[in-house]
Amino acid sequence: MKLCTLLVVIDPEHEQQLALQRAAEVARKTGAVLHLLQVDYHPGLEAGLLDHRLLSQAREAMLLQSHEALSASVDPLREEGLAISLEVRWAKRAHQEILDRVAVLQPDVLFKTFHPAGALRRLLLSDTSWQLIRRSPVPLWLANDRNWNGRRLCAALDPLHSADKPAALDHQLIRTSQGLQALLGLQADYLHAHAPLPRSLMFDAEMAREYEDYQLSSSQQHRQAFECLLAEHSIDVNRTHLLEGFAEEVIPHFVREQDVDLLVMGAIARGHLESLLLGHTAERVLERVECDLLVIKPDDKE
Repeated sequence: MKLCTLLVVIDPEHEQQLALQRAAEVARKTGAVLHLLQVDYHPGLEAGLLDHRLLSQAREAMLLQSHEALSASVDPLREEGLAISLEVRWAKRAHQEILDRVAVLQPDVLFKTFHPAGALRRLLLSDTSWQLIRRSPVPLWLANDRNWNGRRLCAALDPLHSADKPAALDHQLIRTSQGLQALLGLQADYLHAHAPLPRSLMFDAEMAREYEDYQLSSSQQHRQAFECLLAEHSIDVNRTHLLEGFAEEVIPHFVREQDVDLLVMGAIARGHLESLLLGHTAERVLERVECDLLVIKPDDKE
C-alpha cells in the first residue's frame, strides 16, 4: 500500500481535527505529503438581495479568512518538517467537492473525521461521511474520537462473499493490512464473522430436525474458506479469528475487547435505492464500532 499523498478533509464546524491528527501521524512515519481541503458554505451568501458582485466578494473574503486561519493552525506541523499544502473551496455539496478533488489529486488515502449522524439524515444521504463511504474511489480513513494508541488494526474478511463482495477484495484487504503493519507498525489481526440462519426460520419440521447438521456444515464451510484465503498469505495463525455471530455485533465487540485502533473493511458500490434501504455492512458496523475505520473499495485493476 502506498502512503505518499494524503488528502485530509478539514471540518470547519469542529475545533478538534481528528482526521488531520491521524494523517499527520502517518506522514511522520512515511514522509507522505498532506493536502488539506476545507469546504466552506453559508446559505446567506447565495443568490439573494445582494447583487452577484457583492456576493462574490463576500464569499472570497470568507474563503481568504478561512485560508489564513487554517494556514496558521498547521504552522506547528510545518515546523516539524511535514510537507503541507492547503486549499479552502466554496461548495454547497461538500461531499461532491471532496470527490472532485480526489479525482484531481488521486490521493493514496482520504482522511475525514467521523461524526455520528441521525438515522433520518443518513436516509436522506445528507451526511458527508456516509456519502464518501459509498462513493469514494480511494481508501477512506474515518477518524473516531476514541483514544488513538496506534498499536493494533483488524481486517474484517468475508471469504464466502455473503455480502456480494468480489473475491479479490479480501486479498486486497489483507495486502493493505500487511502494508499498514510494515509502514506504521500496527499489529494486524484478521477476523471473519459468520452467522447461520436462526433456528426460528426453519419452518419445516424436517428442516428443524436437521438444523444441527446444517449448523455444523455451515461452520465447517466458513472455516475452510477462511483457512484457504489465509493460506495464500504469510499470516501468523495466532492473529486470525473465526467468530460466530452477525458482523455488526461481533466486530464492534472484538474491537472493544481487543483494544483495536483501526478496523479495515471492504465496501462495494450499490444502486442508489438499495443503499437507501439497506446500507453496507461497513455502514452498520460504523454505527457501533469504537475505533477508526478504513474503508477499501475493490480495485478495478485486479
